[in-house]
Amino acid sequence: MRILVTGAAGFVGSNIALQLEKEGHEVVAIDDFSSGNFENLSGFKGDLIAASIFKDRAWWPERVGAVDMIIHEAAITDTTVMDQKKMMEENVEAFREILSFAAKSQVENVAYASSAAVYGAGPLPMKETAARRPMNVYGFSKQVMENVAARFVKENPKTKVAGVRYFNVFGPGESFKGKFASMIWQLSLQMKAGKRPRIFEFGDQYRDFIYIKDVAMGTIMAAKSAPNGVYNICTGQKTTFNQIIGHLNNALGTKYEPDYIKNPYSFYQNETLGDPTAAEKAFGFKARYSMEAAIKDYFASGSKRMEKEEVRL
Repeated sequence: MRILVTGAAGFVGSNIALQLEKEGHEVVAIDDFSSGNFENLSGFKGDLIAASIFKDRAWWPERVGAVDMIIHEAAITDTTVMDQKKMMEENVEAFREILSFAAKSQVENVAYASSAAVYGAGPLPMKETAARRPMNVYGFSKQVMENVAARFVKENPKTKVAGVRYFNVFGPGESFKGKFASMIWQLSLQMKAGKRPRIFEFGDQYRDFIYIKDVAMGTIMAAKSAPNGVYNICTGQKTTFNQIIGHLNNALGTKYEPDYIKNPYSFYQNETLGDPTAAEKAFGFKARYSMEAAIKDYFASGSKRMEKEEVRL
């Protein structure tokens, strides 16, 4: 198949694009490089169009041409962005352009990145049927994208559209996110610098961390065969911050104890946990990597991609 991947130089988009090529597909990539980096696409064999989905909407569809499937990852993912108009344009309005292109080009399958941020501090485990209560404009933009998708499929029944709500993603390619890279990456930087990893007292907070290889595979599976709707891409497993440090010690060959500090944030979310049941029933997705195996794979010595990450330490 010929597949369009937007945001293809970003963390998740690049992993998806490279995985699709491994499967033998032809990938057409789009990225405006506002946060992506060309190094994430090392070894990429396809065409890459430097364009903003929203700002360059007058010309990129013609440049892309005919495709069989779309995986839409382009977005502002920085949750500290307070420019609400910018967030809504780059996330929601750009998504409208993608769906318009899909309808005009008669694309039958579309998958797009949503986020667990739509749940806010909702009850655990977070299920797709739960109320959406986003706590920032980023989460709100994803909520509106889901609303737009639901209306689109009613008006365009020949196109299937699946949203994937990512939980706490980590893995190769995230170092370009800087301070917004995962906690796992941030803690590894401290430990590689010879410092005790700093976490909030007393390390029993937990997240539903999911490895990028599982996220890429889950997104591709959703694009290929998910019915219309939104689905959690998560493990359904709790991993505490103390456990993360233990896994990092094992992977890095270190023996650091946590350096506990006071949590100064009253709004801090101590726990996240998703329910993966719907994705498994709908299109057979189930995370393959345990946290221990994922962190070991991430920091494996001799990994060519990991060596590139190390250069930026």
